[in-house]
Amino acid sequence: MKCHLIAVGRRMPDWVNAGYQEYARRLGGQLQLQLHEISPHRRSSRDSPERAMQIEGERQLAAVPGGARVIALDEGGAAWSTRTLAGQLEQWLGGGQDIAFLIGGADGLAPACLQAAETRWSLSALTLPHGLVRVVVAEQLYRAWSLLNNHPYHRA
Repeated sequence: MKCHLIAVGRRMPDWVNAGYQEYARRLGGQLQLQLHEISPHRRSSRDSPERAMQIEGERQLAAVPGGARVIALDEGGAAWSTRTLAGQLEQWLGGGQDIAFLIGGADGLAPACLQAAETRWSLSALTLPHGLVRVVVAEQLYRAWSLLNNHPYHRA
């Protein structure tokens, strides 16, 4: 199964790329994590944040592989514990469909992305930098995978 992280933003700091790559690399062959970077909309003085979100959302939805389940990373979503995420991951693995995680740009996710999502997942009540979200999602997927596979990484 593949998990696609479809994130608005390019040219992340080195620490973001290193953190994301570290956890993506650790996942076994049963679960692959692939990053799809979406260019943010270049705004003119006449563009509204809503218009930028709409354009970015269209780009994100176009990048979702056919048949993939869409999960929106959204502050209004459900807060999952690591064990809840592991349960979700186990269901997803059993279903065999790819998963597409959507991370919005500076203004958030477009309404069309939220509507396309089967589930909304909130990582925190805090607002997190978008680069950090990439690292946290990759680490939490690895942690959930390690829990399912009795790997010693998750010791709680």
